[in-house]
Amino acid sequence: MLVLLPPSEGKAPSGRGTALKLESLSLPGLTEARRAVLDELAELCAGDEEKAREVLGLSEGLRGEIAKNTRLRTSGARPAGEIYTGVLYDALDLASLDTAAKRRASRSLLVFSGLWGAVRVTDRIPSYRCSMGVKLPGLGALGAHWRAPMAAALPEAAGDGLVLDLRSSAYTGAWKPKGEVAGRTATVRVLHAPTRKVVSHFNKATKGRIVRSLLTAGAAPADPAELVETLRDLGYEVEVQAPARAGTAWALDVLVNEVH
Repeated sequence: MLVLLPPSEGKAPSGRGTALKLESLSLPGLTEARRAVLDELAELCAGDEEKAREVLGLSEGLRGEIAKNTRLRTSGARPAGEIYTGVLYDALDLASLDTAAKRRASRSLLVFSGLWGAVRVTDRIPSYRCSMGVKLPGLGALGAHWRAPMAAALPEAAGDGLVLDLRSSAYTGAWKPKGEVAGRTATVRVLHAPTRKVVSHFNKATKGRIVRSLLTAGAAPADPAELVETLRDLGYEVEVQAPARAGTAWALDVLVNEVH
């Protein structure tokens, strides 16, 4: 099973240990595309601060985020699972998983990123600020920048098992499963049952809990149909929209009654 996750806008501080080793990150087919974003982002943030703030879409209160992007090659690096914070990652709570569940997380979780493309939770990266929606002056829109290298690297990462896609819309454009891979992909929405609406905070928290449930249970559904049964066994209320044609993903709605 491969689980696709969005990153978090906020990040934990960089560590004090060894600096980034770009070539050591998972999915080595993305290395050159990563280097291109890293180089331009660092150059942008080392120049005109106001231009960098505008390009990155940062409010005045987040101006300090620009400085961290100038130190991407020298700051200490930490496992990505420690760098990403926020609602989904708080609910997932990787640090509290037992040893077996942590091993499963290291194999199955893939976090999408405007800067790195996608990384495993064990890949060591510095704290940064760069969303997939950014359009860099030289490279252009990052979503478009990542499509070709992702199309080459991600099918291999997906292997022949289930792909559980929990990404937010900003990150789905960087890689869309196609053909046979799409047929064993399941996308998930979390709906507040009484209103049938997506509630952003609760959506993220529930997705984090779903991943944690699968990891702690040692669940390994082979395809979307098995995923539905597994989630129901774990206590989730799931509605399913099976693909109307071959080569398209399954759509799952997880219904929840309390928004918290």
